[in-house]
Amino acid sequence: MTEVFTLGEALGVVSGDRLRHDMTIRLDVEGPELTTAVGLARLGHTVSWLGRVSADELGMRTLTVLRGEGVEVSHVRVDETTATGLILRQRRIGRSSHAVHYREGSAGSHLSTGDVPGEAVQSARILHVTGVTLGLSGLAWSAVHHAVKIARDAGVLVSVDVNHRANLWESSEEARQGLTELAASADVLFATQDELMLVEPVLASTPELVVTRGVKGASATVEGLRYDTQAAPVTAVDPSEVGGAFVAGYLSAILDGLHPADRLKRGISVAAFAVASHSSWQGLPTRGELPP
Repeated sequence: MTEVFTLGEALGVVSGDRLRHDMTIRLDVEGPELTTAVGLARLGHTVSWLGRVSADELGMRTLTVLRGEGVEVSHVRVDETTATGLILRQRRIGRSSHAVHYREGSAGSHLSTGDVPGEAVQSARILHVTGVTLGLSGLAWSAVHHAVKIARDAGVLVSVDVNHRANLWESSEEARQGLTELAASADVLFATQDELMLVEPVLASTPELVVTRGVKGASATVEGLRYDTQAAPVTAVDPSEVGGAFVAGYLSAILDGLHPADRLKRGISVAAFAVASHSSWQGLPTRGELPP
């Protein structure tokens, strides 16, 4: 049985210091749900990832990565008519990175309600979704909500990462409405400190609210009790896209039945491995590498 079912978009990533001059650029694939899936698999959990990937090299690379990490991909759809979305990311002084997205009409944005396997969602212990997939397109919006409804009807725990990306929404008000609606369905809600205002109407009714605060650590409010933990001391290589790693650690601890304080510690530990790597997922730890 799959412990965690997740769905989302995979993107190609080209990164370097100054792309117009850099002859040693890195090529990778990423996506918050992909990172979470790999992170959970590395920690010994069974995970299924659903998405639409193109038949191009980046799409095939996505499947190669997921299969190689032990993530179940039998429900993935290969789209022959679209291309994989792409991010160009430059590391610049004064900011962690500067990114330009090329994802309009991408394979991932064509994920639809008909792609969601009802039985696979129903049999999972956790369904994990993010606001990124919600904002990709009307089709993807419907797919996310369909998966959530299936999970809630079956008593599957629903995990939601707000993951607000302003460039995916027509306006801040559209983002607020869409993300608040999704957050209202969460049994476990992940948000950054800055995202709390976006989903403020549902915060008081969220059973488990997890807030990440960068170098200030993270907190979890569970059944009215708040727990806090400090950020792990680590030399940051690339702090972008670390949220999926934190979620992997936290959900792993939920699956293991750990106390909320220990859930936070595991989330912080897994995120620290991601921050110390050039990739959002390549440096993620195995269970044996976690601190005691």
